[in-house]
Amino acid sequence: MTAMTDSASTDITDESPPTAVPALLDELDAIIDQLQTTGFTRLTDTEVDDAGVRIEQAIARLTYTGNQQIVEADQRDLPRKAGYRSVIDYMKHRLRMAYPGKRLKQTRATATYPDATTGAPLEPVHPTLATAFAAGRVGSAHVHAVIDVLDQIPHAVDHDIKVAAERTIAEQAVHLTPDQITEAGARLLGYLDPDGTLTDDTDRQRRRNVYLNRQRADGTAKMSGILTPELLARVSMFLAVWAKPGMNNPNDPESPTGSSEDADPDAVAAAAQRNDRSPAQLNHDAFNALLKAVFEDGMLGKSHRGLPMQLIIKADLNDLVREAGYAVTATATQIPIPDLINLAADAQPWLAVFKDATAIPLYFGRGKRLATREQRLASFARPDGDTCSNPDCGVSAAHVEMHHAQLDWGLGGLTDITDLAPACPKHNRMVGDQPGQYTTRMVREGPDEGRCAWRLNTQPGAPPNPERINRRPDIPRRFAEHLQHVRAEIHGPQPASGDTPRLQMRQVIDLRDASDAEATLASILLAAAYPRG
Repeated sequence: MTAMTDSASTDITDESPPTAVPALLDELDAIIDQLQTTGFTRLTDTEVDDAGVRIEQAIARLTYTGNQQIVEADQRDLPRKAGYRSVIDYMKHRLRMAYPGKRLKQTRATATYPDATTGAPLEPVHPTLATAFAAGRVGSAHVHAVIDVLDQIPHAVDHDIKVAAERTIAEQAVHLTPDQITEAGARLLGYLDPDGTLTDDTDRQRRRNVYLNRQRADGTAKMSGILTPELLARVSMFLAVWAKPGMNNPNDPESPTGSSEDADPDAVAAAAQRNDRSPAQLNHDAFNALLKAVFEDGMLGKSHRGLPMQLIIKADLNDLVREAGYAVTATATQIPIPDLINLAADAQPWLAVFKDATAIPLYFGRGKRLATREQRLASFARPDGDTCSNPDCGVSAAHVEMHHAQLDWGLGGLTDITDLAPACPKHNRMVGDQPGQYTTRMVREGPDEGRCAWRLNTQPGAPPNPERINRRPDIPRRFAEHLQHVRAEIHGPQPASGDTPRLQMRQVIDLRDASDAEATLASILLAAAYPRG
């Protein structure tokens, strides 16, 4: 074992000179190139099968080795030197990892870290699992399945029992699939605490969670969670009176709404006869009715980050005319246009028509520091106003602040709509002239005019990072352009149509001063506050 160096090296077996690792990586790249070029078509069935096994083992071993690189980079403070605020950001952007949070959890469970005092290598948190991972006998999915099982062991269990449990489940992981590891883990946990007496409120509080997954292509999203006994009691009671058959049925206009305790029993019974919903659908509709009542009663407050505490929706005129496509809310939720039209029946509209003039006060110079509601709505109505303008961020418009992007307010910046850009609280506070902070500016010309460009500052002497713009809001427009080109390639140029041209989103005018033609665009609902009042 080599002695620790001044750079706090975490390597425990490396006796080779520093140049050996780059040379080995060059050799690895060359080998991968040869494998990709050679292919598998000339191999026998047995050789193809064996190649698959060995490649997966190599992937696992390389992942384990990569985890050790993460430890070394963290110990040397490389993320900060490269301008990143955390090792997670370094993993996400510099190493381009898809799930840096999961990878870091895996690293902390199986990698070798140095002792903070002596620098001597410490045993991994889960040593048996780490050994199997390093040998390629388990992969990343197996590692996470084992970690999930071990995280469920009650904290009151003795240390020696936890060690034995780790060895047992890691040993089984070599032969099981990730799903089977979860099943085996449930059996093991039942053996450790058969009566549930070791699980206490500390464990329950540690495990509580509610997940709202990302929206799927059809607009739906999955919601899951682990409830504490207190919340479970409340939810169960709520569902008993709001999710009763016949109550809160969106497909039945005569269905009573609210609590069954306050509804006409005969009306509930009649609606129950017409009810064709499953228990899970009853629960869904009950929650939807509850939240609708909360919005209508104003229980969420008057405003959130300057936006009215209502459902703010943006839609495209062409989609509204066609009654097809999707609108987007300030929380980045996509709503089918037919559903938006139903919502608009009760909407209080904030109409935005984009032209080259403005009557709504959007330019304050040095007169105001904080953006107004009109400025926030105008910012959201921009094509790229759905999220934080930072290129690495997806925080929705409902959770952003208005950032003085051209020049900070403290340095003489203006509170004008053309100098403001949406930025989440995290990135808004990361703007400055120090390494690891961002420099921003508003693009004044070209196809990105009116958008905010971000540059991550590096350490003095390091090459500057390029300016970047959040391109995710461009995806629908880019898809339409690609589709147009593909159709032209296949079918030839399309004849000019009489469709309503897409509005160029520039500035906002007040419809009180609009012409009759402009007033007819009220159905645009580029920003609609729901519900009335």
